[in-house]
Amino acid sequence: MSESRPHYAWVILVVGTLVVCAALGLARFGYSIVLPAMQEGLAMDNTEAGVLATANLVGYLALSVIGGALASHYGPRAVIAVGLTVVAASMALTGLSDTVVAAAFWRAVTGVGSGASNVPVMGLLAAWFAVRRRGLATGVAVAGSSLALIALGPTVPEVLQRFGEDGWRVCWYGFAALSMVIALLGYLLLRDSPAQVGLRPLGASGEVPAEAQVAAANRLRWGDVYRSGAVWHLGLVYVAFGFSYIIYLTFFVKALIADGGYTPGAAGGLFMIMGWCSLLCGVIWGAVSDAIGRRAALVIVYLVHATAFGLFALWPQPVGFTISAVLFGLSAWSIPAIMAAACGDMLGARMAPAALGFITLFFGIGQALGPTVGGAMADATGSLLPAMLVAAAVALCGAIAAAFLRETVPCELPE
Repeated sequence: MSESRPHYAWVILVVGTLVVCAALGLARFGYSIVLPAMQEGLAMDNTEAGVLATANLVGYLALSVIGGALASHYGPRAVIAVGLTVVAASMALTGLSDTVVAAAFWRAVTGVGSGASNVPVMGLLAAWFAVRRRGLATGVAVAGSSLALIALGPTVPEVLQRFGEDGWRVCWYGFAALSMVIALLGYLLLRDSPAQVGLRPLGASGEVPAEAQVAAANRLRWGDVYRSGAVWHLGLVYVAFGFSYIIYLTFFVKALIADGGYTPGAAGGLFMIMGWCSLLCGVIWGAVSDAIGRRAALVIVYLVHATAFGLFALWPQPVGFTISAVLFGLSAWSIPAIMAAACGDMLGARMAPAALGFITLFFGIGQALGPTVGGAMADATGSLLPAMLVAAAVALCGAIAAAFLRETVPCELPE
């Protein structure tokens, strides 16, 4: 391939960003803005609304545990394409649900598809980008969630108004159709490694001798992931993000309407503003983590999150809500980006998907608990604000735990 032509890693990055948009932005965060109408349509209380979110996250957890390992064994391309197909089909069936039980089941299946596509695509970037560009690459990819927030903020309220009581169903059908298109793009354009197209990772400083690659590959074992104390510590830090941010995002629109007196359109507008603010957060913080280290970057981001969640709970006025949304947006997807880069640093590109899948188990436990706890607190207190305050406290614990992480010398083999 001619050196003058753009590296195929950029194609991988663009498609990977779209995969994140579908797997997380539509499949998970779309629920937040559809929730008030869906809650009314299915006669759900806040606890049941939290259970639906938890069902989705339990499904994600179930596949994330093995999704990275499957990608390492069968190749990310195939696993991602199948995962997004499951996402599309189950979102369409969510729109057809007439009971809370049926909706919870299909939300769980959607989570399964999300875990099978999001975890491998983040690990795939470690194979296509060398260490010094890895944080930046994962930072770009997580902006896929931002694209969804930006699009859904103004679009969903309009659909809900136009289609009335069936509006939330139409939203799920639309999410499903777009996800299916992205699944097809992923199957056609993704490649499992640079070697498949005769390339080395973008930014690789030099040729690694073939015998060195083989020796390094032979030294790697699955136990390197599961026996690593550093990986376990990283996973425990990840729990705090899963628990805290999912409470905030799941109930963000509902809290603005119920506790802040916002109209659905105004709440959607602030949701969109959050999306715009978050558009480059992964890029910025991924690059920052490349420069100052994963540990310091994680501490700073967790402190920003704690401040954002605390402001939402303690300053329940338009100014407080807006500052909170902007602060969260500026750092929203940075922690997954940093975590993906850290896994590549610790274990190298070949085992990065498995490592990311393993720590996502911890993240998923936090996510699975968050919405149910938050919804139950809201039903018990009559407000979603106490749940936001709990989210702030957990994020602060995340900052403290991150401060004790050990900086890891990046693993360059095998790229």
